[in-house]
Amino acid sequence: MVPSVSVIIPTYGREQVLRETLANVLQQDYPNYELLIVDQTAQHEPETQAYLEQLAAEQKIRWFRVNWASLPGARNYGVRRSRGEIIVFLDDDVLLPPNFLQMHVRNFVERPDVGAVAGRVLDRMKLAEADPNLIIEDLPPEAMDPGTAWYSLNLVHTIKPQQVLTARGCNMSFRRALFEQHSLWFDERFQGSAVREESDFCLRIRKTGYKIWYDPTAHLVHLGEESGGCHDISTRSFKYQITFYHNNFLMGLKNLTPIQFLRLSTDLFDCQVLGHPPCCKSGSPLSIISRAIFYILGCLAAVKTLLGSLWNDGQRYTQLDQMVGDM
Repeated sequence: MVPSVSVIIPTYGREQVLRETLANVLQQDYPNYELLIVDQTAQHEPETQAYLEQLAAEQKIRWFRVNWASLPGARNYGVRRSRGEIIVFLDDDVLLPPNFLQMHVRNFVERPDVGAVAGRVLDRMKLAEADPNLIIEDLPPEAMDPGTAWYSLNLVHTIKPQQVLTARGCNMSFRRALFEQHSLWFDERFQGSAVREESDFCLRIRKTGYKIWYDPTAHLVHLGEESGGCHDISTRSFKYQITFYHNNFLMGLKNLTPIQFLRLSTDLFDCQVLGHPPCCKSGSPLSIISRAIFYILGCLAAVKTLLGSLWNDGQRYTQLDQMVGDM
């Protein structure tokens, strides 16, 4: 009997592209899966609302609406309501081939030591910016070092299966045992677009003894819409910029050794603040100074968050969900 699969799609502020994604996922040829939508959108356009209601009435999806916006919170919410032995997370702006789920599942069946699968992401924006002839077989050693991996781990152009350090949130799957037996959950203190929330989760998998395996045949196209999705605040806002650095530093403070954290901080400053490749940002003094301010504020915010964990684990949406369940 094939393992049961739960596909979880958190969504926020998406309309037509969400409808296209759901229609595409429902064409999967895998015989035993459910599709859960954790909907954080306050009010949909009439066409999207009608479409979701129709799919739910036909029992093609399980549709859950929440009145808050948090990507890690939505992931945890979906897992608690899922039934599958394998949990697959997708973004709400992706397109995938009909055998996508089969490609993910076979890794768990064939490799008992695999606890998570990272699929290849044919990212529309990154493919447009990169050398069209770029092909990677073996990732460099830096890609397995949590202090340096974040600018070396290329899951867009890598064509060879291999062990990796983390997955990308739009295309990743996990054994249910990680949640139920090892009590791993997504950290709801990761804010904004929740960048690095999946990396934080994957780094914690190392303590379980399971491996994260990259399978390029489990591929999808990531459309990379600029608004909606996992963004609960504008990417152009001051708050987003601070939370971007907050999330990177929080991941490092939680999971890295002092030397690894120093390398992470240095690479983050070199790429995101100074704008050196692969970030390639404006090198004007004013832009660098403004990014440096966000860098410092984000670091201080991460330290504050970590200190706050001494009396509060920050799982506010899980706590809210449990309170509602107890009522």
